[in-house]
Amino acid sequence: MAVAPLSQKEIEDRLAELPGWSLDADRLTRSYRLASHFAATALVIHVAQVQEELNHHSELTLGYTTVSLAVNTHSVGGAVTELDFELARRVEELAPGHGAH
Repeated sequence: MAVAPLSQKEIEDRLAELPGWSLDADRLTRSYRLASHFAATALVIHVAQVQEELNHHSELTLGYTTVSLAVNTHSVGGAVTELDFELARRVEELAPGHGAH
């Protein structure tokens, strides 16, 4: 997986394919609302599993019924890379199964 920083245009193009995700300063961000604390916790556990598979760990915050992510690549100075988008895509695949919106 490429770990070179993406250009602003590349980031914008990839964000167009991920509704709900946005660029906040130098990080991809997304928050999900879930029906219960248990559902939110289950999503966090599954996101953590994906992070381990990719060896790419983001800021992951659990609220009562919310889960938030802030993703960038520390090894390239905190820039956004293709690896960040791969994590975002994988989370997007998981989230509906937990009732996240």
